[in-house]
Parts: sequence; structure tokens; C-alpha cells
Amino acid sequence: MNQSHFTAALINPDLPPPPGLTAWNGSDPAQRFRVYRNNVIVSLIDALADSFAVTQELVGEEFFRGMARLYAYANPPQSRLMAFYGTDFPDFIEHFPPADSLPYLADVARLEYRRIVAYHAADVPGVTPEAVSAALADTAALPDMRVTLHPSLSVLSSNSAVVSLWAAHQGAFDLSTVVPDTAEIALVLRHGLDVEVLPISAAAGAFIYELQAGAGLGRAAAEATTIETDFNLASILGLLLQKSAITALNPTRSTT
Repeated sequence: MNQSHFTAALINPDLPPPPGLTAWNGSDPAQRFRVYRNNVIVSLIDALADSFAVTQELVGEEFFRGMARLYAYANPPQSRLMAFYGTDFPDFIEHFPPADSLPYLADVARLEYRRIVAYHAADVPGVTPEAVSAALADTAALPDMRVTLHPSLSVLSSNSAVVSLWAAHQGAFDLSTVVPDTAEIALVLRHGLDVEVLPISAAAGAFIYELQAGAGLGRAAAEATTIETDFNLASILGLLLQKSAITALNPTRSTT
């Protein structure tokens, strides 16, 4: 029996069972294969339901599992690490016609997947107070200071209320009070053993984007002020330090 034929039939319900199947007890091998195929797909759907619990709550179990089944058939796992299965599930949702009436759904799924990535990110300690004091003492170097952020940290900009929708499903407040089409920016990071989702301003999001791209503090702050003229640099730096999200401070003086 060809392994590629077996794999193709396993993830495509329209294909017949692969030739050459036998059953030790004389039962119909085609029927046993169909049961096995269904069990495999159900396990993938269950994995998606575990990873995208809020997404499932927003649409209901029946809708979610139907959508996840189609995704699973079209996107079999590429790795043994099932924790990361569904990396492009949010993109699938975004282009899934039955979900068109829920424009926020794909971004909620993106937020949930970023929480998974954050949870499994490398464990890197934050900078020490001594390192912060030393950096602040050299005021001339501050504008060109490069900041290394924790590998678990990411920013998700959305035209929908992704932070509020996610928080409501954690019991933070009543879901009926959320206005879904309100744009929100989510800061996702792991602090200790807990993955946190925090709302931040668009300016703070732009500031972090610039830092992650390798810009110095001065350039990143300037980019933020184009969005918010009274951007509070101390506030976002204080939050990042409080959450141990800054892992290195790299002073580099400009040569221009």
C-alpha cells in the first residue's frame, strides 16, 4: 500500500479507502478506515476547539465544528506539535463566506493564537533595575537606544473590539456591553506563567512595532507622536518594564 495514497484518503472524504487494506478479524476494512478517518478529523477539530475557545463561543459549537471540519480536511497538521495546529485558521475564517456577518471573528482567532505562541515562547528574564538606571544616566544615548522585547510579546491591531470580546468571555464584564466594531489594539505577552492580553493605544502599538523593527527609542517615540501628539513615552515604557517585557537595553550612539 502506498503511504501517499493512504494519507490522501485519510484527509479527503471524497476519496475511496486506499487499496490493499485488510482487517485482522475479517471485518470490512473500508468501513474500519472510514471510522479511523473520522476519528482523526474529530481529534483535529477538538484541538482547534481547545485553542480557539472564545471563537467557538462566539459562533456556537455546531457552526464552529462545521467550519473547523472543513479547515481540517484542507489543512492537515504539518508538525507533531499539535499545540501550534491552526496557525492559519484565522485566515481561513476571514475568507469563510458563512462567517462574513462576523467581521471580528478572524481577529479574535488571531488573538487566541497569539496567546498560544506567547505561552510557548522562550523564557527570557527582564532587564534589572540596575540596567535601567545605567541606561537612563546616559541621556545622550537614549534617543538611539535599541530595546529588545520579550519573545512572547506581540501587538495585534484590529478594526474590531478584540480585547473586549476576549475579556468578556473571561468574565471581565458583560458581553452585551461590547460594541464589536470598535477598533482596539491588543498587547499580548507572557508575564511569569500567565499570558496577558492588554488594551493599548494606537500610538503605543506603533511605538512597539518600531522597537520590534529595530528602531531606537527616539525614532519609535517620534512615530508614535504622529498618531498621538501627547504620546506618553514614560507610561508605555513603565508598563513594559512592569511586565518584564524589556529583556535588553542596547545603547548605540548615532554616527550622523
